[in-house]
Amino acid sequence: MANLEKATFAAGCFWCVEAVFLRLKGVQGVASGYVGGTADTANYKAVCGGDTGHAEVIQISFDPDVISFEQLLEVLWTAHDPTTLNRQGNDIGTQYRSAIFYHDEAQQLAAKKSISEVAAPLWDRAIVTEVSELKAFYPAEDYHQNYFANNPTNRYCNAVINPKLVKLRKNFAHLLKVQ
Repeated sequence: MANLEKATFAAGCFWCVEAVFLRLKGVQGVASGYVGGTADTANYKAVCGGDTGHAEVIQISFDPDVISFEQLLEVLWTAHDPTTLNRQGNDIGTQYRSAIFYHDEAQQLAAKKSISEVAAPLWDRAIVTEVSELKAFYPAEDYHQNYFANNPTNRYCNAVINPKLVKLRKNFAHLLKVQ
């Protein structure tokens, strides 16, 4: 098996971004979870209550020989709005903030470079994406994992995720797995 690396991103509702990254070549898996808060544990109810400080995140397992961390970042900048503080669409609160939780110094440097060189030119407003060290990842409950595939008729998914997938196919066809 390939020597896999991990990337952890917060970009609003984890259901929405999980569906995007699962379609990329070199991505072996995506887990929804919680990161970035002060609480020693996390679950959906507590995180949605806003008292934990954790954000909804996805943790991507990827093969860097097939897709680079920098390419994952390029997809991230079009998979959500990195200019809205603590909000993605109708999802409001710190748990929906934009963040990159780096696993090592190389990811930290790549994230900062990508913000200034890739993200900033794409948006006409300031990028508010937080770049922080990953300290602990708390997996989300089972029913949140692979949510879009398991709930294809969900109205929220169709309204929010499908447009992201259209944009992904348009802008990153070269990075998509063969379906």
